[in-house]
Amino acid sequence: EPTVRTELMEQIPPIAIFLQESRPKFPTAFFEYLMPIVVRYLTDVNNQVRKAGQEALLILLEQDLVAQSDIENKVCPILLDLSAPDSDDEYKVEAVNIICKMASMLSRKTVEHMLLPRFCELCSDGKLFQVRKICAANFGDICNAVGQEATERLLIPKFFELCSDSVWGMRKACAECFMAVSYTTSPEVRRSKLSPLFISLISDTCRWVRQAAFQSLGPFISTFANPSSAGLYIREDGTLSIRPSTQDVNSNSCQPSNNITLMTSSTNAT
Repeated sequence: EPTVRTELMEQIPPIAIFLQESRPKFPTAFFEYLMPIVVRYLTDVNNQVRKAGQEALLILLEQDLVAQSDIENKVCPILLDLSAPDSDDEYKVEAVNIICKMASMLSRKTVEHMLLPRFCELCSDGKLFQVRKICAANFGDICNAVGQEATERLLIPKFFELCSDSVWGMRKACAECFMAVSYTTSPEVRRSKLSPLFISLISDTCRWVRQAAFQSLGPFISTFANPSSAGLYIREDGTLSIRPSTQDVNSNSCQPSNNITLMTSSTNAT
């Protein structure tokens, strides 16, 4: 029964945490018994079971309960199979979604060598616009996961493609995550490549794209500032924050904090 398998998946994370805390007594139980179940249920015929398996996997990764060997030898290969060009449409959409969500939880080396090539392929998927939209909505997170060098070499060309996609929803998603992408690049790329690209979005024929671009204008401009002098920095949750100067803090030490926090559009992308 699918409901039984779904319920089982929901119990996997707390069981895994218990086994981790009692590891001297159960040194290999999780890797031998539970992890294979999670991986198998990622390809279950029932979509609710698959969804429960995906949620369980993300919790396990977030809690750092999955061994690096299992990530590279079990999890990544199955996601690459599910997101292959000839894969079923529903499976492919789910796979690219989980790839984007787990990228921030894996090491940079793992993401760059195992998942980034497939992500770049999916950005150009001509069959399913849903796949391209997921890529566009999570583009900033992938850039942050792989760093500046890989972003400028591999991802920026794909970002240009998505920013000129024929589907306006794709261009809107790119406008919403523009600041996160810009923050990962060098000042030269920001000035010579991303600025003209942003102008094209802010002049887009679709008003929804223009509106999203105007909302991202301030955050995008902020990426040109020198963090040491402007006090701008990106928090782990993806928000752009302004840290007051030492002089301001000293002069207002008795006053309530007036820090300004600007939400990056990438965190609200759908």
